[in-house]
Amino acid sequence: MKLTLRVWRQKNADADGAMSTYEVDGISSDMSFLEMLDTLNEELILRGEDPVAFDHDCREGICGACSLVINGDAHGPERTTTCQLHMRSFSDGDTIDVEPWRASAFPVIKDLVVDRSAFDRIIQAGGYITAPTGAAPEAHATPVPKPDADLAFEHAECIGCGACVAACPNGAAMLFTSAKVNHLNVLPQGAPERETRVLDMVEQMDEEGFGGCTLTGECATACPKGIPLVSITSMNKEWLRATRKAAKR
Repeated sequence: MKLTLRVWRQKNADADGAMSTYEVDGISSDMSFLEMLDTLNEELILRGEDPVAFDHDCREGICGACSLVINGDAHGPERTTTCQLHMRSFSDGDTIDVEPWRASAFPVIKDLVVDRSAFDRIIQAGGYITAPTGAAPEAHATPVPKPDADLAFEHAECIGCGACVAACPNGAAMLFTSAKVNHLNVLPQGAPERETRVLDMVEQMDEEGFGGCTLTGECATACPKGIPLVSITSMNKEWLRATRKAAKR
């Protein structure tokens, strides 16, 4: 398979970036997208050129590090992570545009690598439960209704890749934040921080400069783990509940 790649190159956070064109040949349809980029980088290194910087870690669709916009779609044409996207999704002779996440809250560090520490700060603002000292409690000591457990597991699948932000026309982080809020708020272990969690995490989200949510639904469409759009409305209800409760104090 022979392909034409148009890749975003940016030397550092302060430099201006631009698309650079590369030709790659001998690409197997069984390669992952990242393996294809590895092949490109090997050729660039042999030519004495700077390889393309891109994020990756587990390459198993678990960590969410492999954040790329491919032909205008977060993670590419399939509903999966970039590392699990295979070249069989493309055809011989295709031209493929490869870009970093586009969001003011995710500044480019170099080439295709962006700084997603804004997500970490949202988690630090309230994505935790009260941890008692001493030994871990018995797993079955606190009964959890199955519907609540299923809902918590559904939201816990969020891997924090940022595809929701990249796909949103407003650059909003509502799907990510709502997944982290709802994951804990539906469990009895998360009850002590239920109000403060949603208020603090939403406040931090706004401080990070993410755009406002208009429920276009692109976030849920792009999410490789299938976090549902209703997650956002559930968090909005939690936020209104917490705001009203705080106002009565």
